[in-house]
Amino acid sequence: MVPVTVYSEMTPNPSTMKFVANKYLLPTGASVEFENKAAAKGYSPLAEALFDFPFVNKVFIAVNFVTVAKTDNVPWDFITMELREFIREWISFGKEVLIAMPNQVVIDTQENETVAQSTTQSPVPPSFEPSPLDDAIIDLLDQYVRPAVANDGGAIDFLGFEEGKVTVMLKGSCAGCPSSTATLKGGIENLLKQHLPEVKEVVAFNT
Repeated sequence: MVPVTVYSEMTPNPSTMKFVANKYLLPTGASVEFENKAAAKGYSPLAEALFDFPFVNKVFIAVNFVTVAKTDNVPWDFITMELREFIREWISFGKEVLIAMPNQVVIDTQENETVAQSTTQSPVPPSFEPSPLDDAIIDLLDQYVRPAVANDGGAIDFLGFEEGKVTVMLKGSCAGCPSSTATLKGGIENLLKQHLPEVKEVVAFNT
């Protein structure tokens, strides 16, 4: 059995720290973000436990890392080692990281109806009609953007394309990051414009 190791890594967002494990936590391409303990309850035992730390503000879990956002009243120097060891022990003991994905369609047994259940109080992302460019945009994001964003402790989800505008959702360390606007406009927007002349603008839906 390979011992579990976890190392911490700074991100471009000073409020977040990335904790990288030497084993997979979620299936490839999957990621999930929780805004509070109530949102994590019944979905991620690990996130729920992390919210017991008074300084944990948000938890983002991806394939092989956990990004933790902290409150502003405590520096990383005081808490990084504690969080890293907590996450390492959790994984080492084989405790559940994620037992269900939030925002899944569930059956309301009382009403016997299929309803969409949301676990957070965040605004619901807008829905878009499929467009002929969707696959091309997703391919470009997958090839050029996702690896870099994941490296910074975050994720990017494509929401839709409409009237020249690409809408994406930034998660993890990228959400609320001071440099995310520059990355969005200077990097992602230029990339998509270069390959797809139909793209005029890239905007982020802020959760």
